[in-house]
Amino acid sequence: MFINVAPERPAELTLYTDAYVVRGTVRTRQHRVSDILERADESFLVLEEVVLEESGSRGDVIRTPFAQVNLAAVLFAVSDLPVEPVPELRTVKSREQALVTVPPFKLTGTIHLLPERELRESLLELTGRFIPMTDVTFWSDEIAYPRTTVAMAAVNHERAQILAPHRVVDPWAGLSSSDGDPMAAEGDAGT
Repeated sequence: MFINVAPERPAELTLYTDAYVVRGTVRTRQHRVSDILERADESFLVLEEVVLEESGSRGDVIRTPFAQVNLAAVLFAVSDLPVEPVPELRTVKSREQALVTVPPFKLTGTIHLLPERELRESLLELTGRFIPMTDVTFWSDEIAYPRTTVAMAAVNHERAQILAPHRVVDPWAGLSSSDGDPMAAEGDAGT
């Protein structure tokens, strides 16, 4: 009996740490960025064709053919490439919008939870080292990192400080054009 093992392929990753943004390629059999990190055999990854930049800095860019990155130092990793689900590994999940803070960054996006559970119970079941998210926007006001949107991210669960449900709220919803407008209030008072 033969076991069908996927061949290794290069996968481009961007890893964010407290101090650096590390871009490079890793050889893997995994398809998703979260699986690459979650199923790493060691506590580090060795990347090839590495570009290393200090977070929030306009300083020098370091290029090196190889670099070892400690996974405990990784805040989150992103991949711009969407991954098609593997039908035989597919599990029905419910999609929930979430906010994750992993200082100095904030991420919003979709987390996929087991269905037919209360959200609080589902959050208790998120136990992996890296939590996968899809349709992710991330940014940092602290280091002036602009809002960036990617297809997928994997957040270091031990480094995340808050993981909470998230809803986009329009602060102006429900206000008429004169509510809160001092000019409109003055005009109304004079009539």
